[in-house]
Amino acid sequence: MRHKRLRTLQRIVGVYLPLALFLFFALFPFYWMLISSFKANPELYNLKANRLWIAHPTLDQFRDLFAKTAILQWLWNSFFVSFLTSMISMSFGIMAGYALARLKFPGAQAFGLATFITYLVPTTLIFIPLASVVQKLGLSNSIWSLVVTYPTFLIPFCTWMLIAYFKSIPRDMEECAMIDGCTRIGAMIRIVLPMAIPGVIFSAMFSFTLSWNEFVYALTFISSTTQKTMSVAVPTELIRGDAYFWGELMAASLLGSVPVAVLYSFFMEYFVSGLTAGALKG
Repeated sequence: MRHKRLRTLQRIVGVYLPLALFLFFALFPFYWMLISSFKANPELYNLKANRLWIAHPTLDQFRDLFAKTAILQWLWNSFFVSFLTSMISMSFGIMAGYALARLKFPGAQAFGLATFITYLVPTTLIFIPLASVVQKLGLSNSIWSLVVTYPTFLIPFCTWMLIAYFKSIPRDMEECAMIDGCTRIGAMIRIVLPMAIPGVIFSAMFSFTLSWNEFVYALTFISSTTQKTMSVAVPTELIRGDAYFWGELMAASLLGSVPVAVLYSFFMEYFVSGLTAGALKG
């Protein structure tokens, strides 16, 4: 009985307590954002009010947000840019990842390493030369500037992730398909890609998230209010001088986090599978 109690105590101290502290640390900002977005301004700015609960819930912050800002346009811009750049990056990443994982040609290993190093280059180092490219293409102050520039860091990321996943898939089934008459491309489409769905979805989800949250390029290339994405519009349009509209800020942040939360909720199984498959297969 003593040993059982000791194991229970060890489990509480070693597992449940650290897990509870981690969940509190991770979820408390979202809880604060949620309750702040449903508070009226008098309650929100009243220092004597209960800061951790809502005395009188209201939708005033959301009404003001939709009435006074272009929140729907910002959400659409973020979704359009994130979806389109993810599809472009995945298309190139699948082809490059498959080639580097399956084909043998001179410099393949060096090219794969260069792809990884390219992904590691901070965006703050290359946004200035990219600004010149955007200007010469005539895409300044347009969401198309983001469609052009985001793949510069998304394609290396997708390629590097898919190289590891394609290498974890046995060659035997692909070679059997080629013996039966499939071309290399046919074997990739009919055999490899269906087996790589978890890795593809994992890479696509990360690409979408990286695009959705990107700040430096969106801030540099776009100044028009109607062309901005959520990541830039929230801090630049809802903070006017030294005035912080906290209720609208929290409401906009809540709306901006919903699409990514929904995405991960629907595809969590593929996300976990893609995250662990490279370590468990092969």
